[in-house]
Amino acid sequence: MSMILALTVAGSNVLIFLLKFSAALDSISSSESVSDGKTLVSRYGTFELGFFRPGFSDNRYLGIWYKSIPGKTTVWVANRVNPINDSSSLLKIDSTGNLVLLRNNSDIVVWSSNTTIKAQSPILQLLDTGNLVLRDKNDAILWQSFDYPCDTMLPGMKLGWDLRSGLNRYLSSWKSWDDPSPGDFTWRVQREGNPDIVGWKGSKKYFRFAPWNGIGFSGAPEIRPNIYFNFNFISNDEELYYTYDLIDKSMITRIVLNQTTYLRQRYIWRKENQSWNPYVTEPRDDCDSYGRCGPNGKCIISAMPVCQCLEKFKPKSQEAWNTMDWNQGCKRNKELDCHNGDGFIRFDELKLPDATSYITGGGSGCAIWFGDLMDIRQVWAGGQELYVRVGASEIDDREVAKTKTKMKIAVISTLTIFVVLGILVASYYLWKSKAKCAVRMENSRKNDHEIDDGQKEDMELPHFDFTALANATNHFSINNKLGEGGYGPVYRGMLEDGQEIAVKRLSLSSRRIMNEFKNEVILIKKLQHRNLVKLLGCCIQREEKMLIYEYMPNRSLDSFIFDQTKGKLLDWSRRFNIICGTARGLLYLHQDSRCRIVHRDLKASNVLLDNDMNAKISDFGLARIGYMAPEYATDGLFSVKSDVFSFGILLLEIISGKKSRGFYHPDNSQSLIAHTWRLWNEGKPIELIDSLMDGSCNPSEVMRCIQISLLCVQQHPDDRPCMASVVWMLGGESELPKPKEPGFLNDRGLNESSFTSSKVGLSSCNEVTTSLLEPR
Repeated sequence: MSMILALTVAGSNVLIFLLKFSAALDSISSSESVSDGKTLVSRYGTFELGFFRPGFSDNRYLGIWYKSIPGKTTVWVANRVNPINDSSSLLKIDSTGNLVLLRNNSDIVVWSSNTTIKAQSPILQLLDTGNLVLRDKNDAILWQSFDYPCDTMLPGMKLGWDLRSGLNRYLSSWKSWDDPSPGDFTWRVQREGNPDIVGWKGSKKYFRFAPWNGIGFSGAPEIRPNIYFNFNFISNDEELYYTYDLIDKSMITRIVLNQTTYLRQRYIWRKENQSWNPYVTEPRDDCDSYGRCGPNGKCIISAMPVCQCLEKFKPKSQEAWNTMDWNQGCKRNKELDCHNGDGFIRFDELKLPDATSYITGGGSGCAIWFGDLMDIRQVWAGGQELYVRVGASEIDDREVAKTKTKMKIAVISTLTIFVVLGILVASYYLWKSKAKCAVRMENSRKNDHEIDDGQKEDMELPHFDFTALANATNHFSINNKLGEGGYGPVYRGMLEDGQEIAVKRLSLSSRRIMNEFKNEVILIKKLQHRNLVKLLGCCIQREEKMLIYEYMPNRSLDSFIFDQTKGKLLDWSRRFNIICGTARGLLYLHQDSRCRIVHRDLKASNVLLDNDMNAKISDFGLARIGYMAPEYATDGLFSVKSDVFSFGILLLEIISGKKSRGFYHPDNSQSLIAHTWRLWNEGKPIELIDSLMDGSCNPSEVMRCIQISLLCVQQHPDDRPCMASVVWMLGGESELPKPKEPGFLNDRGLNESSFTSSKVGLSSCNEVTTSLLEPR
């Protein structure tokens, strides 16, 4: 009996020891330390703190990363500007209560929390929020890592000012993917005038995220109330900061500044495919570029050109405006006369101007600007009313227009009365045919929104049930979302038989467009080529219209060539195979299919990769505007040669690993085409090659591809080769024609998938456009 009691007591002691040891894994006291090779893990295993080496760097850093996510996604680094070159350092709490990082088991301080309050019995603890907290024995916070963020913003973190202490919490990008020292891309809360969240590129404003009007955010539809996030902005005498929290606590998300692309991106972790899925990216488009249209100019992304002067304003330099140089902005048609009855013109749905001029009224929901209005854009959700002061004569002109409008209303009202009387007379005859009308309406409804069995046979295409697709995509869950284009969102799904699919959820309305959609589905189904994404079927049921494609596990080409890590997986032989495959697919659309098809949206994100990294062109039936050819930008014309131009830019992107949109080089080249042409003329085209290919290139093959790309991007369509010639040139060794100087069209603002224009017959009522089809 005594033996059993002794074993019980011993076992209890061991259990108590293990529990204490387990509980201590997330914290240390002043008598403990964390050395290289050891870590702290938050209570529920969400985050881990320890020493790490980023990428191929030989330096070591103290950082925090996700414990449960493979790949060591780092969210915070302590010694960003002072790396360690060996593994003999340790983290501890010193005698003054400061958190210090010591080098080589010595008293040399590499990094310190620099706390000024000496605490008794301090404790360092890593929380499941990712926050590293230093507390005293009364649990008062002495220091926390959330006050000193790096390139990542986590839920619960504050971005902005503690006005009492002067602490400014802001994000700064890593200098490169293996160098966490601060880069020149920062994201800060601006204190002057109305509070604002601003992205900076060095000392210059790069984009404004969401001006605060005193009540809510202006011009930022992505931070409207939703089922995923709570957004808050606190502005009072003590604090000025932005923060967000999760509604669904199981979701894993982070906001990151990307130094390479100068983008602010929100990612969501997808457990299904173990990857980070981009949810929101900013700048969103060309109109997000700071001051795109200059003072008193308004940017409208759906217009051509995108910049317009505010009403009653005109360009400061008409000559510059005509060349699409909008930096000088606009000026008033007539100067103000403060003693002669000036008035105001109202503008709706605008992103509020920047606080470059004097502003009053912050925090009241009403603000007043004095001086030029900078960085205005049209937004279609979450915009504000803006009243602009104009001279009395300008108001008089508007009054004349209002008078004419009233006269038109009076005439229309009179005509309406006669029309109503006519309707009453005709109602008797309509009543008699009511039954027939009801039957016709029912048949029309069925024709608009569903297809019957006969139509299914005519379409020669499998028809998927809506419920089956909803189940396959987890009811179109955000975690299954692969991306979103002008046609609508794309979801990953798995059918009951285990087959993976990609589902495009479209939005169509009228009968005319419904019929066009059916005809186009029939056409796309008949397009069969190994370098085109295969259409498996469609769903036309209820109000839903969806296309079901084969799923491409490696996603799109842009996710590889523009990524510093994944780009290494594409050596030259694989990139050349992708180039040739894309060319063959495009040749099929232009020449070998039943109808000649102009893609109009060829770009890296529309070239998908299968398991073997073979290229497959997508979106050849529901196209928008990708890399825009000069003849479209100037005349609104599209042809197969426009696709050749797009292929030329895509070829340059694959070779260089650089995006054409937003490209800038220290040699002052304003486009990837201009940079390539300069290198070609200087006899140094080999400098264009992506360094990630690491010597795997065939120089003669790369030189040949660069020359082909320059031939494809010629200013005039007649100077460009057809795709049959491109395929022949890629596969041959004969001498190529010498390229002429291409037109250096500034392509940074021309990759807009949301662009619409009546000149080419795009429909703006349903967000779906159709490729150009030419019968043979």
